[in-house]
Amino acid sequence: MLYPLIRKFFFALDAEKAHGIGLTGMSFLESAGMLGLLAKPVTACPVEVMGLTFPNPVGLAAGLDKNGEHIDALAGLGFGFIEIGTITPRPQEGNPKPRLFRIPEAQGIINRMGFNNAGVDQLLFNVRAAQFPKRGGILGINIGKNATTPMEKAADDYLICLDKVYNDASYITVNISSPNTKNLRELQKDEALDDLLAQLKQRQQKLADQHGKYVPMTLKIAPDLDDTQITAIADALRRHRFDGVIATNTTLSRDGVENLPNGNETGGLSGAPVFLRSTDVLRKLSGALAGEVPIIGVGGITRGEQAATKIEAGASLVQVYSGFIYGGPALIGEMADAAAAAIRRKSA
Repeated sequence: MLYPLIRKFFFALDAEKAHGIGLTGMSFLESAGMLGLLAKPVTACPVEVMGLTFPNPVGLAAGLDKNGEHIDALAGLGFGFIEIGTITPRPQEGNPKPRLFRIPEAQGIINRMGFNNAGVDQLLFNVRAAQFPKRGGILGINIGKNATTPMEKAADDYLICLDKVYNDASYITVNISSPNTKNLRELQKDEALDDLLAQLKQRQQKLADQHGKYVPMTLKIAPDLDDTQITAIADALRRHRFDGVIATNTTLSRDGVENLPNGNETGGLSGAPVFLRSTDVLRKLSGALAGEVPIIGVGGITRGEQAATKIEAGASLVQVYSGFIYGGPALIGEMADAAAAAIRRKSA
């Protein structure tokens, strides 16, 4: 009952300002041992994916904690895994403000943040100060390219980040699907994708030998793909033996929000309006992959039953971001219970 009151207060503030205050407040409650005021324990449901054992199948999607400043507080809410970032080699401001917009009538959010972050070195400093990874928590680190890096040099930025975060990550996500970095989605296309995945896979093998451990790597894709593109991406993931794929990022579509306040702002749309589109891509991708590459399903989950739908469509794990903003910590347990039940039905 507490979260609806908190949300009412935060929704009266500018969205980006509320985001920062909310995360700082959670970290304060965690350090004071009072996080239990917000969150109830989440039922354990261990799931093995990519060689990792997740305590439950519900993760936090990248973007909420870009710099890894609030890992322990977020982990204390009951997530089975936390993904931080997107991070770039050099710090960057991102796009001009305002760049984050709520659409409460549709439980949606539009953002055009533009990979604003403090750079990979600051993220690693924060990760090493957190207790969650030291206690064996599963931490994904999401990597991207700087806006000023030319597209023909994009792979260099991903390789720099891969080198730096490899030893501190449980898994690494390659983000080529944000709509807010110019031309980034071009990397999802045939030759560009093939070249990038080949370079990343080669470097991953080298780093595994160097560090004496294998850190899985996933690719995060857009929901704005046609059937031919989905098949091509599935073929590339299999060919380069990628460890996982995250489906999906935000959409450029405005279906369902075009006539609402903020509905036509530029950027990527997330939250409830993306659920059907995202799940359709997930289902088709699952069919094309035929179980060879595990999928993390994300996009539009606002209720527990929708997490189950993602599992039934072919996901092994699920993530949430915008739904968490609207539904609060109680949604994590609701999703975990529904996803766990779906996993049990699939394996029965």
